[in-house]
Amino acid sequence: MQKISPYELAVNPFEAIHHQWAMVTTQSGEKVNTMVASWGGVGIMWNRPVTWVFLRPQRFTRELLDRSERFSVCFLPEQYRQQMNYCGSHSGRAEEKLAVCGFEAVALDGAPVLTQSELALTCRKLYRQPMDPACFLDHEPDSRWYPEKDYHIMYVSEILGA
Repeated sequence: MQKISPYELAVNPFEAIHHQWAMVTTQSGEKVNTMVASWGGVGIMWNRPVTWVFLRPQRFTRELLDRSERFSVCFLPEQYRQQMNYCGSHSGRAEEKLAVCGFEAVALDGAPVLTQSELALTCRKLYRQPMDPACFLDHEPDSRWYPEKDYHIMYVSEILGA
């Protein structure tokens, strides 16, 4: 892996996050877990390069993320689509998903990064906020994406490196 500045990225974030999918990978103690995230973005906030990701409150990765300062957003090649699907439909509470999928993680910038990544953003949490249903100006997303009222929690994080 070669570390670059986030300002050197030459990737279309819409393609990467929505179609390629992101793997939010975090660690608490010895436990490393990853999950698929297809909602998020990158940009500038507070004069820093940041990413924002959204995790539902019941996700095990969210529990680990709340107990850690750093995490990574990893983008894997298409050849890992089956394993990514698995990580998106199975809980790390019940099994070691990385082992099941043949994934391996190494520490970069104090965050676990999947070694299979073709791009990984190492991140440090800056801000966390649960979505508030009262803030919807367009109510279609609320009724379409939250029938169980399990609103995502948004994390804004500084991108430390890529």
